[in-house]
Amino acid sequence: MATAADSDTAPATTGAARGTESSEDGTLLPPPAVPEAEDLPPAEPSRRLFASPLVRRLAAERGIDLWSLVGTGPNGRIVRRDLDAHPSPPAQSPSTPAAPQVRAPAVPPAAPRTEESPAADVEVVRHTGMRRAIARRLTESTSTVPHFFLRARIRVDELLALRARINEGRPHRISVNDFVMKAVAAALIEVPEANAIWTDEAMHRFTHADIAVAVSVPGGLVTPVIRGVDRMSLGELSAAITDHVERARAGRLKQEELEGGSFSVSNLGMYGTDEFTAIINPPHAGILAVGAARPSPVVVDGDLTVGTVMTVTLSADHRVIDGAVAAQWLAAFTARMENPLTILV
Repeated sequence: MATAADSDTAPATTGAARGTESSEDGTLLPPPAVPEAEDLPPAEPSRRLFASPLVRRLAAERGIDLWSLVGTGPNGRIVRRDLDAHPSPPAQSPSTPAAPQVRAPAVPPAAPRTEESPAADVEVVRHTGMRRAIARRLTESTSTVPHFFLRARIRVDELLALRARINEGRPHRISVNDFVMKAVAAALIEVPEANAIWTDEAMHRFTHADIAVAVSVPGGLVTPVIRGVDRMSLGELSAAITDHVERARAGRLKQEELEGGSFSVSNLGMYGTDEFTAIINPPHAGILAVGAARPSPVVVDGDLTVGTVMTVTLSADHRVIDGAVAAQWLAAFTARMENPLTILV
């Protein structure tokens, strides 16, 4: 096929070049035969080549001459489907190697950090089933449960004094958390609107207090449910909590011991945390976050003195518990903590 460059440099074939010639004896010879138009090699069409840079690059990679294609895009533009419809040229034989392509060196992009290629100073800790379950449930809670929070500062001097007297000579000591659990149960019975859970069809209210206690275990935490807390004595409750905590840390809890209940207690006071807010454990309607008991200034009968104060924060599900109900429950809980003998009767 002739190219545009060829037509500019080839000798002309018209005019004088097609004149008659004579032989050596002067006899006129007939003019040379002029080939018919269809016998001539096709000249390069005088048209512009419309193709995007991407199509040009793909054509170069596939060894396709764009001039040999008929564009099916707008205004005859050559598009990718025209390349895909064109058969790729046969691969070159080993005897005729292609000319090497020289490309400018490129700086390789930095490889992203993945679990397969961590940095030297990163320790990769694979997710356990427990960690995945915690992530799933708490994400569900924060995204679907409308939380609201109430906070109270409770003076616990009388409670600590009563606990010291009870623990005198006892082999199994009563903890502050045991008092907290009993006070939570008593408040749930006094304010039954708070002793409930939400379902899509209705709210379920309970006649007894089944309370979950958050237990830290290697790799996460679990929330075994202590059933019938309102019917237990303080000693029975303390023994039940100790049993559940020990079996939780040994991995010996049964599945049914992790289900049910309407309320949770999370106590970080033993770690020195003054106060915090906790995420509700679905389907429970509330969780009480218990901080450490600290000496703090308090006002008694108009006089400033020092007392031992514990800060607690109630996280409530607003679908089940309205603000007034939550305030009533927190007041009932505070009254029992500040008058601990009411917990024992």
